[in-house]
Amino acid sequence: MSPHAPAAVFIATSLDGFIAREDGAIDWLPVPEPGGEDYGYATFFDAVDALVMGRNTFELVRAFPTWPYGDKPVVVLTHRPLDGPAPSGGRVETMAGRPEEIVERLAARGLARLYVDGGKTVQAFLDAGLVDRMIVTTVPVLLGRGIPLFGPLSNGDVRLRHVATRSFADGLVQSEYAVLPSR
Repeated sequence: MSPHAPAAVFIATSLDGFIAREDGAIDWLPVPEPGGEDYGYATFFDAVDALVMGRNTFELVRAFPTWPYGDKPVVVLTHRPLDGPAPSGGRVETMAGRPEEIVERLAARGLARLYVDGGKTVQAFLDAGLVDRMIVTTVPVLLGRGIPLFGPLSNGDVRLRHVATRSFADGLVQSEYAVLPSR
């Protein structure tokens, strides 16, 4: 892991590249079966120190029946205070600033390996050159429109090296990429 790229992405998209419907709904994602395939998520999650997500992603996850992140620190990027207390058992805080500032503050606390989640957050960290690994699971559904995973890049192309692709019995296809240093 490079100290300049401390973040990784683990995310699902529709075949046409959306991470959510226009209203933020993720009802098109398959519901995992208890004890079923986790698509490598547990191994990935165990290797990170903290999660960094946008406010919209946090509000979506906060509504889940159970808090999925245990006591792992979750940093919500927002300029406003959160409504209500953190989910039961959750360690949640807010921060604001450029991705480089967020990484620096968290690294100073020993949180060096970050999982970034949410469209705008992933885009900002990619654009800042702070992502070194992306695992993208494609769900075999076309949404036609929604919130895209990727957006405009102000710092030029982001080059990737394919690491592996796996397919699953339920039709999901997962590709892992290493993000190459910019030229």
